[in-house]
Amino acid sequence: MSETLQPPRRTLIQSAPDILIWGGLLLLLALAFKPVEMDRLVLLFTKSENMRQFGADLTRPDFTRWRLYVSQMWVTVQIAMWGTALAVVIAAPFGLACARNIAPFWIQQPMRLAMNLLRSVPDLVMGMLFIVATGLGPFAGVMAIALNTGGVLAKLFSEAVESIEKGPVEGVRATGATPLQEVIWGVVPQVAPLWTSYGLYRLESNARSATVLGLIGAGGIGQTLFETLNTFDYASVSAIALVVVGAVSLIDFLSQAIRSRLI
Repeated sequence: MSETLQPPRRTLIQSAPDILIWGGLLLLLALAFKPVEMDRLVLLFTKSENMRQFGADLTRPDFTRWRLYVSQMWVTVQIAMWGTALAVVIAAPFGLACARNIAPFWIQQPMRLAMNLLRSVPDLVMGMLFIVATGLGPFAGVMAIALNTGGVLAKLFSEAVESIEKGPVEGVRATGATPLQEVIWGVVPQVAPLWTSYGLYRLESNARSATVLGLIGAGGIGQTLFETLNTFDYASVSAIALVVVGAVSLIDFLSQAIRSRLI
């Protein structure tokens, strides 16, 4: 009679790092309970009537100015497109420079710090900086998205480069290729589909980010949304929200179709 296989058991010493990590996360959540006012969760139920009254105003969208909403949403989408395109241009070389298996340590670490800085600064702060420099309008939104998304994509691109197979690179090197040719012919073909997928994902999120940037005067549908919010015109707010949802859903559908071609 065969013996039943038992899964290997880890000793307490082996499990200690996992216990410390997960225990530390739970402790941080417990410590953050009061600062983030999680005790207000009960208000969602005790004061739900206020939410229902507000929600009732949003259930009657007013599409009287639908032409304006659609045109402004198209501006927002164009902001997201240009911001994402510039971000990819920024992220491609910096992503390679951040990869441990491509760049030397003295280049990789400063580049990682620079990309961390770009990712850490919120879009709204960057947008305000460019508004001060170039004035109100879509260009400030484009540049804010480009820098912030460039930092995000550079990290994702570098991680993709670090996970490549060494064989194709060594094969290119064996032909006497230069380091640049190794990257072009050995690295880029392996990561290009994944890079494209990451760029499309960021395009979807940037369409939403561009809407928020409109609140500070960076153009697009967000600016119109801010104006209607200030006048308490919730019927128009609801219509604008539906236009944004429709546009983002369309972008998501198109990006899924493109990603399916990459598999």
